[in-house]
Amino acid sequence: MRSDEFYMHRALDQARLGLVAGEVPVGAVLVDASGEIVGRGYNAPVGEHDPSAHAEIRALRDAAVRLGNYRLDGCTLYVTLEPCLMCAGAIIQARVARLVYGAAEPKTGMVESKANLFAQPWHNHRVQVDGGLLATQARRLLRDFFAERRGGDDS
Repeated sequence: MRSDEFYMHRALDQARLGLVAGEVPVGAVLVDASGEIVGRGYNAPVGEHDPSAHAEIRALRDAAVRLGNYRLDGCTLYVTLEPCLMCAGAIIQARVARLVYGAAEPKTGMVESKANLFAQPWHNHRVQVDGGLLATQARRLLRDFFAERRGGDDS
């Protein structure tokens, strides 16, 4: 089985694809219990004209189609940025076993920054969560993207 870092690097690869497409550079990969990447996604709400086209949602959709099931039991989702409310809800609904994310998202993060949706007692499914993996690389991609958009350094 490959390491968490290996898969987070694949999520960073997805984020770079989003960057090339002019989207906010967030990427995700979904890995099944055998270690195979079964879903990939990067942010594409602008290009797809779809407010739900976040990296996590796209990776979950990709995997669900490939596996022929909306339940993604036993899978681990690697995403470069702390999930928002919409994505956290989708992760829970898909029955993802584990979430590994990179950088915290202080404005909308639903794991550590604004709330912890995964810890709420009313959910019938629990997701194991690990954060901060390769956070520096993920933050750098985002910082550079926004600095270029604003025409200056956004350190």
